[in-house]
Amino acid sequence: MNSVAAPVAGLTTSTNDKPMLQRVSEIAGGPLAEAASRIDREGYYPLDIMARLAKVGAFGAHLDRRGADFGLALAATSEIARSCGSTGFLAWCHNVCGLYMEQSENPALLARLSDHVEGRRFGGTALSNPMKAMAGIEPMLLRAQRVPGGYRVSGSLPWVSHIAPGQYCGAIAGVDRADGSRSHEIMFLLDLDERVELRHCPEFSGMEGTSTWGIRLTDYFIGEDQLIADPAGPFVNRVRAAFILLQVGMATGLVQASLDAMNEVEPVLGHVNQFLHDRPDVLQAEFAELNSRVAELVRTPYETDKDFMLDVLDARVQGAELALRATQSALLHQGARGYLMSAGPQRRIREAHFVAIVTPAIKHLRYQMNRLMQEAQPA
Repeated sequence: MNSVAAPVAGLTTSTNDKPMLQRVSEIAGGPLAEAASRIDREGYYPLDIMARLAKVGAFGAHLDRRGADFGLALAATSEIARSCGSTGFLAWCHNVCGLYMEQSENPALLARLSDHVEGRRFGGTALSNPMKAMAGIEPMLLRAQRVPGGYRVSGSLPWVSHIAPGQYCGAIAGVDRADGSRSHEIMFLLDLDERVELRHCPEFSGMEGTSTWGIRLTDYFIGEDQLIADPAGPFVNRVRAAFILLQVGMATGLVQASLDAMNEVEPVLGHVNQFLHDRPDVLQAEFAELNSRVAELVRTPYETDKDFMLDVLDARVQGAELALRATQSALLHQGARGYLMSAGPQRRIREAHFVAIVTPAIKHLRYQMNRLMQEAQPA
């Protein structure tokens, strides 16, 4: 079972944090750790475990109604990802969906929030394409037309995670004018009912239990009770840093698990492992610096200042790159035992690569950083 080692040291502020993290750790180190291989390779979608995590408070700490403690939310996600990167990703999806619902201030969505936070209902996020589209990286794939009482949305998204029939996800569509030009964007909660076509995705190299599907919409009606933001642009700008910062918990969980794996074999392999690069003491020092940096950033998660956003983007890159190095080093430290298909180190290498490519991927983060730095330069 995992010990509550404060993998995101300094992020939590309340004396009441430790009991919640202890309960999360007990679930993560018990049934979740036991199911991690099934989740990764066999496509087991662990909603039963997610419901247990929700009941102990894993998915609400960042919300205003629960104290807006982003540090505690990150620590919980980190503890989950420490046992299973797939479920750490599901936790992030669930957390940001709750964030969208609360920050929308839409009474109809706020009425659904308790069921979401407490694990009676589940929902993800379909913002991979919109985040890249709004950064100028690729076109918006969902298109909307205004109609009486709301909008009708059509289009396809290639992969959306933490969804299934009867669930929901946050989504964004570009609104077309009569002449076909873009008016603005809307953000809405997409209910995955009979109007939505879900398509199976090709098999991934891992993380098969994240319930990732392709989505196709044809004249799907969005009413006021589903709107998160209209227009979406100002809303996305306000929550962008929070969206990105919450992802760091996936990286920190993988780093902590990798340090655990390296230290586990140190008594028997330390005499030869000492000749490897990225030794535990080196990684631990960098990890502490990352945690300290993120602890400061999560104090103001809705800040939109350019310099602040540059720091957020860079911290997300730092976390992903440290996870890549730490997971590889853990496998090298463990040797053949870490290369077994049942072993955590080989699984975490694939999970770390996912953290590096999930939106915003390292390349997208650097692209956005370059754009912001260009804007910051005087003419």
